[in-house]
Amino acid sequence: MNIIGPDALIFGVDDVAGCAQYLTDYGLTPVDVSAAGGRFEALDGTAIILARQDDPALPAPLPTGSMLRKTVYGVADSATLEAIAAELGKDREVRRLADGALETQDDLGFALGFQVSRRRAIALPAETINAPGAPAQRAPNVVATDEHRVIQPRTLSHVVYFVPDAVRAEAFYVERLGFRCTDRLTGAGPFLQPAGTLDHHTLFLIQTPPFMQGVEHFTFHMGGPTDLMQAGTRFVNQGYQSFWGPGRHKFGSNWFWYFNSPLGCHVEYDADMDLHDASWQPRSVPMSADASQLFLFQSRDKWAPAGAPPPAA
Repeated sequence: MNIIGPDALIFGVDDVAGCAQYLTDYGLTPVDVSAAGGRFEALDGTAIILARQDDPALPAPLPTGSMLRKTVYGVADSATLEAIAAELGKDREVRRLADGALETQDDLGFALGFQVSRRRAIALPAETINAPGAPAQRAPNVVATDEHRVIQPRTLSHVVYFVPDAVRAEAFYVERLGFRCTDRLTGAGPFLQPAGTLDHHTLFLIQTPPFMQGVEHFTFHMGGPTDLMQAGTRFVNQGYQSFWGPGRHKFGSNWFWYFNSPLGCHVEYDADMDLHDASWQPRSVPMSADASQLFLFQSRDKWAPAGAPPPAA
């Protein structure tokens, strides 16, 4: 199952205009957007898709009313698409859409789509650093910061589900779709990686009571920690509320910054995620604040030193 990762997340929302503004301010590019919804793309074409919550073309919502209506996975080729149709068709309906994509559900009722990936190839430099003892990555007189630089999300990174049965959900993605666990937070759930990527995870499952079932957050990869910090700072300055971060996770090592959103979930910027191949042995630790982050900053308004040092106490 050569599944690459999420190509798109489709939301049914009650405030299309507000959600559209949020995603645009986050840094995604609006494509064919109207009062009925539209696409909001990263640089490689992966996207968040908005529609009105009563749009009859959307899959039915979860009983909890989660605004996420479908997760669309991109696959490497038509052979993978046919393999998925054959495997999942053994015990559930798999619908073939007009564009050739598949639509079905996982074992807990999340709507899934599969399509030959439509993401565009991108070739962009990574953030560079200069460090003593290592060759310089930036030439003399090349500066690393530019307050006016255009910063855009590069690709849809991962989605996180709240699930009432993490064991059952994990079994579906591992046994039926070929995902594998890269790490596990016991008491929460597994980080899952499909076969077509080396990213630490594209799906994380968190065990919750049934009334919470839905999406906890989604995130796009940025070009590096500076992109993340600068984009997040701009987002805060536009009036959006920081929820968690900035900081750096332990599992996956990705930098993070989460924000509240009108999509019924949190929205994250991330950067610099670990890559793992089949030789990696998953780690497992109890869920805790210490396990979740290597370090955590607190955002505050700009400050500059001025005047004499404070007097000694």
